[in-house]
Amino acid sequence: MEKTVNILGFAGSLRKRSLNRAILAAASELLPGKATLEIFDLEGIPLFNQDQEKQPPDRVREFKAKIRAADALLIAVPEYNYSVSGVLKNAIDWASRPYGDNAFEGKPVALMGASVGTLGTARAQYHLRQTCVTLDMHPLNQPEVMVPSAHEKVDREGKVTDPATRDKIKELLANLVVWTGRLGTG
Repeated sequence: MEKTVNILGFAGSLRKRSLNRAILAAASELLPGKATLEIFDLEGIPLFNQDQEKQPPDRVREFKAKIRAADALLIAVPEYNYSVSGVLKNAIDWASRPYGDNAFEGKPVALMGASVGTLGTARAQYHLRQTCVTLDMHPLNQPEVMVPSAHEKVDREGKVTDPATRDKIKELLANLVVWTGRLGTG
């Protein structure tokens, strides 16, 4: 019997109706049978302060504990100014600090992103992949889920309506489950 892979997902946007939150919600509907997805809201994580890294705020401790408890991660990556959002970078900084207490170490991770632009967060995802390497995470290579013109693929209620986008997210999740099994972390 195959073990259930527990995935922790989070979006690098605080906006309640963000396109990246929408694709993360779609992921919760498209999971393979042997996976679960818990979505963590980054709201309430304060700005990183190295003076507090050894005794972080409760919200940060909760985030790190959820990362550690998960078999794999799913990050919805918005693109701001050709890179990751400050919200996402800040959360990553908290969860990877202090030195020697990196909650991300060894975690399989899948990235996806949605944008009103034509590149669908490609630049931000490539920047985040660099961060994944330094944090000893194991990013899934295929498929790349970069949703361009996402405002045309998500309805007013925040539901992803585009069948091709839904298929790509479903494929990403299936591959993440396989990847997690291969790495022996799930």
